[in-house]
Order: sequence, then structure tokens, then C-alpha cells
Amino acid sequence: MEQARWTRARLGRCGPPLDLLTARFDKHVYAPHAHDEFTVGVCVGGSEVIDYRGGHIRTGPGSIVVLAPGEMHTGGPGNTTDGYAYRALYAGPALLTDGTLGGLPHFREPLIDDPELAAAFRAAHTDLSARPDPLEAESRLPWLLTALARRHSTARPAGDSVTGAHGIALAVRDRLADELLAPPTLADLAADLDLSRYQLLRAFRTTMGVPPYAWLAQHRVHRARTLLDAGLRPAEVAPLVGFADQAHLTRWFRRVLGVTPAAYRNSVQDSSW
Repeated sequence: MEQARWTRARLGRCGPPLDLLTARFDKHVYAPHAHDEFTVGVCVGGSEVIDYRGGHIRTGPGSIVVLAPGEMHTGGPGNTTDGYAYRALYAGPALLTDGTLGGLPHFREPLIDDPELAAAFRAAHTDLSARPDPLEAESRLPWLLTALARRHSTARPAGDSVTGAHGIALAVRDRLADELLAPPTLADLAADLDLSRYQLLRAFRTTMGVPPYAWLAQHRVHRARTLLDAGLRPAEVAPLVGFADQAHLTRWFRRVLGVTPAAYRNSVQDSSW
């Protein structure tokens, strides 16, 4: 089976794009090529052999591969029977320098064994390929890319402490609540507070316990609940609280409250009788 699907996520509502690739190949062999961005891939099945820097990389399920911008490489099946499947994202260099010191990260070893980070990348890639919510993409992907650079590159970690983290988190929370239909980018919020995006994310997660997109989704669910109580239908409610559509509302409503919006509305109406 030969298939590849590209998804373009956006880092914030008006932020830059970031491309995601979901691929499954039996026999396909890539011609030598390079990318302008860092290529970060996670093998999810089979095995791929990549020619890179004069050597060969052989992936296996759960392994992470990081290919530097401008570096020529190929890719093809590691054997004649299993093919290979992977998830990849293409990240501009600036996304790996936020939260680190020492300039552009250098990965001496392109093949990385980090099961925790691989699982987090795969989960984020899967979620964002299905529903590329801009604030979710900006909250999750830069955070993971910074973790990758801090753990496995030559870059030095920047300090984690953020002065006034509690006040910063509350200010960001209030902006998101006030602008839930068209939330500002985290990059813009960070610039307004004279912070890096990593510092803003660190302050918010430390104080609120969740990243900004998760807090905003929960806030939208609570607003949606009020509208459902008033008798509106889920399809009407979704755009009024900032969800892309009813399916997006339903996914988060179930996560937060354990039931679908329709089931909640019906139960509330039954109780009122």
C-alpha cells in the first residue's frame, strides 16, 4: 500500500504554517532531496533505510529521526516484506531554538531513542492531522520541538524559571477568555509580555496545570454548556463558543464532561420536565 497524506497546521490563527506528513509505503524509494526545515519523523511501522551524511539510518517502530535543514537524504523500505510507515513534521529552525541557548541545534545522532517523546510526537501529529486547531498546534508542537532540542542536541537549555509566572498565566488566561472566537497567537501574547513563546508556555502550564489550548477548550465547553441549558442545539452552539464545528465541540465536550453535547442537552431537558 502506497499512500501519503499532507496536512497543513497553522501555529496560531494568523501564525506561520507547519506541514505534517502521514505516510505508508511498501516499495517507494525517495530520490535524493533536502528540506529547508528540520524534518522530525517517528516510525510507526516496518523499517525504513535513510541515506544521510554518508551513512545509513535504519528506523524501527518508535524511533525518532531528525534530519537537518539542507542535508541531502533518501528513504526506502528496510526489507522486501514489511514496508515502512511514519509520521513526519517539517519545522522551521526557529521552533527548535526557543527555550535553548547556543544557536541552531545540532543533532550529532540523527536516530534517537526516546519512547516518551516519540509517543508524544505521534499523539500530537495524529490529533493535529485530524483537526489542525491553530492554538493547539502552537501549544503542542513548539513545546515538543524544544524538548527534542534540549534533550538530544548540542544546544544548552535556557533557564526554566519565569519571574511572575502566576501573573503571566492569569493575563494570558484572561486574553484567551475575552477573545475565544478568534484567540491571539501565543507568539503575539509572548511578544506583548516581553517573553519567548517557550517562557509563556512554561509559565502557563506551571500555573494552570494544562497548556493554553486545553484551558481554552475547557472554557469553551463550559460556555457551551450554558447555551445548551438555554435550549440551543449543539450545531448552533459550536460556532458561538469558538469550536470549528459540531464534531470539534463533541470531542472536547466528551473529554471534559464525559457525555456528548446532544446527550447532555437531552438530559437537561428531561430533568426540566
